[in-house]
Amino acid sequence: MNGVKKALGVVWILLGLYAAYDRIVDSMQKIGSAVQADVIFGWIILLVLTPIITGSLLLFGMYCLQDEYAD
Repeated sequence: MNGVKKALGVVWILLGLYAAYDRIVDSMQKIGSAVQADVIFGWIILLVLTPIITGSLLLFGMYCLQDEYAD
């Protein structure tokens, strides 16, 4: 079971990196939009949601790799 947890830890880390890339690219497209609502939403995604989502996935994956969930 510990092998599965470590493998899923790697999956969570890779998912966090992909989410960061995807959210940054998407928010840059929204920031470059001509519609004011898209620009504001793009900045909110970039400055608030992206660090929360990415940090959470990376931290969870790191904890899985360090056997914090062994019990």
